[in-house]
Amino acid sequence: MAVLAGLVTSGCSTTGSATTQKPGVINAVGAENQYANVLAQIGGRYVSVSSILDNPSTDPHTFESSPGVAEEVGAAQLVVQNGLGYDDFMNKIESASPSAGRKVIVAQQVLGLPDSTPNPHLWYDPATMPAVAKRMAGDLGSLQPDHRAYFQQRLAAFDASLRPWLSAISTFKAHHPDTPVAVTEPVADYLLRAMGVNIVTPFVFQADVMNGVDPSPQGITQEEGFMTNHNVKVFCYNEQVVDSLTTSIRQKVRSSGIPVVAVYETMPASGYDYQSWMMAEVGAIESAAVHGKSTEHL
Repeated sequence: MAVLAGLVTSGCSTTGSATTQKPGVINAVGAENQYANVLAQIGGRYVSVSSILDNPSTDPHTFESSPGVAEEVGAAQLVVQNGLGYDDFMNKIESASPSAGRKVIVAQQVLGLPDSTPNPHLWYDPATMPAVAKRMAGDLGSLQPDHRAYFQQRLAAFDASLRPWLSAISTFKAHHPDTPVAVTEPVADYLLRAMGVNIVTPFVFQADVMNGVDPSPQGITQEEGFMTNHNVKVFCYNEQVVDSLTTSIRQKVRSSGIPVVAVYETMPASGYDYQSWMMAEVGAIESAAVHGKSTEHL
């Protein structure tokens, strides 16, 4: 993973403001810190990046914008966001401070996904970031034509840095196909499916929890039964968004001896970049499925 060392030095600032223009540097904003992190990797020394959703202890679904956020987005030359209703607040801010020169990359649009796509957690899909990073490099090159080759080199390095993650996904799928896994909501579903696991929790239950709706009593009984009957080898739990129901389910999982794996909606703040975060999640799932080991915090 030596290639990563050169990439992460570009520095994604989650606290600095993008409102002060530095000579020769593109002001950019990532709605979520995982997109901001990749944008910083592609842009390198020619981009100054800030992120809006960057606190792994905050529920992204309840985020409320502020004048400071509006100022950052208003001053940005390039914005990267998820789409699918996950970060609609960005659309409102962009509309309130229109800019003819601002470029906006929406992962949903890059992937050609309809608004009806039920799972918005696109960054867990192995196909997402390579496609979004390619668009980042293209738009950065349009903003700074003299540095197109530099951005393309950074893109190539980023793509290469994903290979260990993609290899780990393929290896798990080959050696542990159809591993039964229960989840509270569809945060990591794209990754789990890429790994070839069998997600036993019905999507209607996942969607209810994701949307803050009380699941049916029958759904709760079924979900708890997966644990008490030892029908699953892994339980994936959204570490960022918890309530009394999901906390109760996790307690039952612990009592049953099923290993718990924490998944996150935004990149954990403890020294991760996008690649190492995704590798850590795959490693945690493998440790749970193969060795029965829980990873309740990354």
